[in-house]
Amino acid sequence: MKKQNVRTLSLIVGTFTYLLVGAAVFDRLESLTAEHKASILSKIEKQWMAKHGVSSEDYRIMEVIVLGGVPRKAGKQWKFAGALYYATTVLTTIGYGHSTPNTIQGKIFTVIYAVVGIPLCLVLFHSIGERLNKVFSMIIRGIKKILKLKSVDVTDVDLILAVTTCSTITITAGAAVFSSIEQWTYFDSVYYCVITLFTIGTASSPSSP
Repeated sequence: MKKQNVRTLSLIVGTFTYLLVGAAVFDRLESLTAEHKASILSKIEKQWMAKHGVSSEDYRIMEVIVLGGVPRKAGKQWKFAGALYYATTVLTTIGYGHSTPNTIQGKIFTVIYAVVGIPLCLVLFHSIGERLNKVFSMIIRGIKKILKLKSVDVTDVDLILAVTTCSTITITAGAAVFSSIEQWTYFDSVYYCVITLFTIGTASSPSSP
């Protein structure tokens, strides 16, 4: 196996391991606080319903109307899956904003985690980009040979067109998946894929008010 491939594979394994460790730490730091807040909110909710004579079903309907969506759809935020999601948005610098630590320890760890992890992730992306560049070059040369063009050299324009095509396919296919799973409009799904791919990140998902 070539050294470059070993380097890329090592970076993938290292970054994924770093993500898992980060998720475990965030889970440990934030889950208890999140559960405590949820318990307090649940008590307040029951007291409010008892005071105003509102049934649980009517309260849920009101909650849906106020929030503009199904409440707590994502489940418990700071269990391992939610913590892994947050760690991923930190390392990739997407930063959607709807997952944020509540504890001081969690915020401090986020800073340390980002300082170490973001450069690691950037190196990984660069290495993967090099591999993709070679793959695209091989495909383009093969197409030019099939078309029997005079020159089979790969130009920068060829690579730009290949990357643009690949990005377009990624966005349109990803949008179709999000539209099906999340029940978003296709336009909102495309929007979400674009802000994710370009690591723009916004404070809410398309379904949020």
